Amino acid sequence: MKLIVGLGNPGREYENTRHNIGFMVLDHFSNDQFKEKFNGLYTKTIIDDEQVILLKPLSYMNLSGTVVRKFVDYFNIDIKDILIIQDDLDMPFTKIRLRKTGSCGGHNGIRNIIDNLGTQDIKRLKVGIAHNRDIDTKDYVLSKFDKESLDKLNALFNRTDNLLHDFIKLDFDLLMNRYNGENRENI
Repeated sequence: MKLIVGLGNPGREYENTRHNIGFMVLDHFSNDQFKEKFNGLYTKTIIDDEQVILLKPLSYMNLSGTVVRKFVDYFNIDIKDILIIQDDLDMPFTKIRLRKTGSCGGHNGIRNIIDNLGTQDIKRLKVGIAHNRDIDTKDYVLSKFDKESLDKLNALFNRTDNLLHDFIKLDFDLLMNRYNGENRENI
């Protein structure tokens, strides 16, 4: 069983904000109805003969790990079968990068997940949201995408849809080679 977690914040005021890119990726990927459990919205489905849970924690970004831990324990999910989708300020807008392990890099949602799971060996899909240094970081990540940016996200979502399907069926090293290599040409 795979667990794919999109990070974000609940509530209308956070819809279409940079910090909610994880929610947005999952919403585009799945047409399923999400149900609530353990302070998270989730759907359980089968993709390519694999059971998959898609999860959007509702605990707000900085406490995402508490929700992830509950799902890991309840569904008995191996940490190697988890993928976290997060925003990344230090990457160009719409660029993606897969990581197999590493520190939180200043991302409080990832920090809380690492703390709750007790390991940095958590697979991640980092989605670039760029960084406007003229705006306070908190205000920037919580600001909404403009129309032009939302249009650019459609192409991104087509790539992330393919990547998530491949995550379910491919070895992670192969997945990183395929998608991280694709990004080197585009940066």
